[in-house]
Amino acid sequence: MLSLVHSGSILGIEAHPVRVEVNTGEAGDPRLVLVGLPDTAVRESQDRVVSALGNSGFRPPQTRTTINLAPGHLKKEGPSFDLPIALGILASTGQMNGDRLGAYLIAGELSLSGDLLPVRGGLSHALLAQAEQRDGMIVPLATAEEAALVEDLPVYPVRSLREAADFLDGRIPLDPVDPAASPFLRVPSGPDGPDFAEIKGQRALRRAVEVAVSGSHNLLMIGPPGSGKSMVAKRIPSIMPPPILEEFLEIVRIQSAAGTTRDRDSQAAFQRPFRAPHHTISDVGLLGGGTLPGPGEISLAHNGVLFLDELPEFKRSALEVLRQPLEDGQVTISRSAGKVTLPSAFMLVAAMNPTPDGYTGAEGRETRSTPAQIQRYRSRISGPLLDRIDLHVEAPALTIEELRTESPGEDSAGIRARVESARNRQRERFRGSPTAHNAGMSPREIRESCALPDELGQLLQNAMEELSLSARAYDRILKVSRTIADLAESETIGAAHLLEAIQYRSLDRDLFA
Repeated sequence: MLSLVHSGSILGIEAHPVRVEVNTGEAGDPRLVLVGLPDTAVRESQDRVVSALGNSGFRPPQTRTTINLAPGHLKKEGPSFDLPIALGILASTGQMNGDRLGAYLIAGELSLSGDLLPVRGGLSHALLAQAEQRDGMIVPLATAEEAALVEDLPVYPVRSLREAADFLDGRIPLDPVDPAASPFLRVPSGPDGPDFAEIKGQRALRRAVEVAVSGSHNLLMIGPPGSGKSMVAKRIPSIMPPPILEEFLEIVRIQSAAGTTRDRDSQAAFQRPFRAPHHTISDVGLLGGGTLPGPGEISLAHNGVLFLDELPEFKRSALEVLRQPLEDGQVTISRSAGKVTLPSAFMLVAAMNPTPDGYTGAEGRETRSTPAQIQRYRSRISGPLLDRIDLHVEAPALTIEELRTESPGEDSAGIRARVESARNRQRERFRGSPTAHNAGMSPREIRESCALPDELGQLLQNAMEELSLSARAYDRILKVSRTIADLAESETIGAAHLLEAIQYRSLDRDLFA
C-alpha cells in the first residue's frame, strides 16, 4: 500500500518541498529501503523510526518497505524526516487513516521512545507550507513556536508520534499555536544589559558610534589595549532601535536554518543580533557554506551587528570575503549540492590596535615594534576593505583621572532616543523604497538626498585630493554627512556635517599610508 507525506529540506535558509513516499507489502526480505539521496542522519532515521513505532504501541512493517524522498536530485540531510517517515509507514500499513496526511506539511525528529525533538528551519518550513497552500503544519512544540510567526498558517504542536497519529486519525483535537504567545515576540523589559553610562571618557568615540548606528554605517575603532573598544562595541545593541516585524522574521529564519533556535532556553528576544566571532574563525565559518551551504556568522548578524575584535589577526582570506556582503547586503555560495544566496545586511564594527604590541608612544609607553613590523601589521587590512568601512575613529588611552571619575556618561536610553529619531527621518525619506537607512542608499538616492552647494562640493573635492581617497569613499562621506544632518534635524547637509564626515575618513590614511 502506498502513502504520501509532504515535508521539506533546508538548503541555505530556504525550505524545498520533499515528498515522502512509503510503499509496503513488497516481496522480499522484511526490511526498510531508503532512497532519494539521503545523508547519514537521514539513513539513520530507519532505526529511530522502528524503535519509536514499537515504543509508541504500533507495529513495525512486516514486509519489505521502500521509502522514497523525492525529488531524487535534491540531497536530504538532518533528522527532520523521522516523523513524516513514521506517519507514512503507519498509513501504508493500515494502522492509521492516511486521508488527511496530504493536507499538512510535517517535520520532526523522533527519539527512540517516540517523543518528538525540535528541528531546524521551522520558520522556513512554515513559509513553504504557506506557499504550497497547505491546511496547516505539524511539528514539535519548540519548532511550532517559531513556525507560528507566519501569518494565516495553523501550526499544530505535537509532543509524540502517538499524538500526531491520533490527531490525523481524528481521535484527539489539537489547537494551533497562538502567534501572539510566541516567546520569540517577547520584548526585553528594560536595559538590564551593558549600558553606555558605564563608559568613561571617549567622547569622540561615543559620538562616532552614535553616528554609525543612526545610519547603519560600518565602523573601525583604532586604539591601544584597555581604551574601551570592546566595551563600546558590546553596548552598541543597547542603542539600536528594535527591529520591525519583517526584519525580525528574517533574523529568526536565518537563526532557525542554522539550528540556533532549537534550544528553547536560548531563544533570543525581539531584538537585533550581535555576533562576535573569534579571529581564528575559518572562511566557511564567517561566510557560510559547507557541503550543503548554510549561513555563517555574517548571515547570523543580518539586521544586526558583526563585531570583529583584533581585526588584523583575522586571516586575510576571511577578511576579503567580506567585500561582497558589505557592498551588496547578501552573499552567494556555490557548492556541488547547489548555489544559495544568503542575506547578510549587517553593520560591521571592528577594533584593532595601532601597532602589533598595541602602543604608539602617545600613551606614555613606547612601542617595541619596528616600522617594518608596524607596516606588515597594518597591511593585513586591504585598501578595498578599508574603503567599505565608513567611519575610522581613534580610541585614545584613558587617563587616570578619567578612570577615577565617578560621574557616569550619558546612558543608552538617551542615545537611543536620538538614534531612533534619525532613523525615523530616514524611514520617511525612503518610504516606498527598499532602502532602510542612509548606508544603503543607491547612487540615485545619494544624488537626491545628499546634494551639496558649490562651495561644499569644492571643499569635498579638496579633501578627496589631499587624502587620496577613492570614489567609493566619496559616496560614503556623503552618506555619513546625511546621517549627521539627520541627527541635527537638518533638511540639508551643512559645512559642519560634511567636515565631521571627512574627519572620520582621515584617520585611516594617516595610519595606513
